[in-house]
Amino acid sequence: MMQDTLQTTDATAAPGTMVNILCCMCGIPIAPNAANACPSCLAGVADVTKGISTEACLHQCRGCQRWHMDAGKWMACELESRELMSLCLKNVSGLNKAQKGEEKVRLIDAGWIWTEPHSMRLKIRLTVQKQVSGTILQQSFVIVFVVRNQQCIECQAEFRQGSWKSLVQVRQRVSHKRTFLFLEQLILKHGAHRGCLSIETFRDGMDFYFPDKGKAARFTTFLENVVPIKMKASKKLIGTDDKSNVSNYKYTNFVEICPLCKDDLLYLPPKMARNLGNISRLVLVKNVTNLIHLIDPLSGQTAQMSAEVFWREPIRPIITAARSRFVRYMVLGKEPVIVQQNVSKKSATRRNRSKLALLTIAKEDDLGVNDINFEEKSHVGYLMKSGDIAVGYDLTDVQFVDDDAEQARSEGKLPDVVALRKLYGGVATNEDDA
Repeated sequence: MMQDTLQTTDATAAPGTMVNILCCMCGIPIAPNAANACPSCLAGVADVTKGISTEACLHQCRGCQRWHMDAGKWMACELESRELMSLCLKNVSGLNKAQKGEEKVRLIDAGWIWTEPHSMRLKIRLTVQKQVSGTILQQSFVIVFVVRNQQCIECQAEFRQGSWKSLVQVRQRVSHKRTFLFLEQLILKHGAHRGCLSIETFRDGMDFYFPDKGKAARFTTFLENVVPIKMKASKKLIGTDDKSNVSNYKYTNFVEICPLCKDDLLYLPPKMARNLGNISRLVLVKNVTNLIHLIDPLSGQTAQMSAEVFWREPIRPIITAARSRFVRYMVLGKEPVIVQQNVSKKSATRRNRSKLALLTIAKEDDLGVNDINFEEKSHVGYLMKSGDIAVGYDLTDVQFVDDDAEQARSEGKLPDVVALRKLYGGVATNEDDA
């Protein structure tokens, strides 16, 4: 009687209605599929990660810390970075290719697993999806990458004599080399020396050896963008093949950095001072970039000098910014200075007007010995107050190398003191650990 009722119910079912079936493994009702199994049982039988390697090998250069890509190419990237992740996934076999007669594996997520830096192992947790018998299965697993040491072509060339193709000689012919030390920090900050085979240090500069002409040209372009330089290029024939018309050259680039440094005191020629916005002939070098920034210490007027202008008519500083030339002064008082407007030039801004001050200063060594003090205008007077310590140049006892500057001092056209900057903290109090 019950069988007849069931047959009647199946016979009277509406057409198009899906009929559930039982899973062939666990027996729960499921929708019909090609495997006749539920997703849980199908995941226990089918292996989504089949054909994907769980171990791979990466090669890293111990000298430059770069990673090998392919076809002799090397890439610099940090640990646990996106670039290194992309490189690791490219070395996993079976991840980007589908097996015959099967669906392609789809990568869902990838993340780093922390490992000891000295373990020479990298671990990545991958999450992949794959369609099996009409059901999408997802599985996570860990891939281990073994790091092997291998020298790159550039590091191999460092151990061979005469392997360089292009040489860049950087020189600055001054005693203290403040601009050259600033350039060294810029080279390290921006990594401009990457690709260099070796570096040699000399008394007045450094030599950079490169494996090809292109890397040397990129380095010289960087120098042109950060410091004022002039460059001379030459080449030497090493060998030639007359049959194939191929010659082998070694290239040399001589780069000379402008000898002016920050805080140097200049006495400009009259024509150059007029071309720089009619600035005073006595100026300070405010700072050095690809341009030479000048400032008038008595009025605060600024100007910029390009490398072409300097090398067309090189000038020597009357006082260099060596520490032995600095004199310590104590500020006894100051008064604000109102800048008079000059109709022949652009009026000073409100910000520059408030920077000038008339300082009353005395040498720190003369305190308690005599009553000699000086009253001079200063472009850094807005920073000073009574009791502060400042450094500057004493122009009364200096022997100038420029005859025009010597004549201007004898005529009383030059100030007695040029203040440079204010000292702070332990440097001002002469503490030993400052």
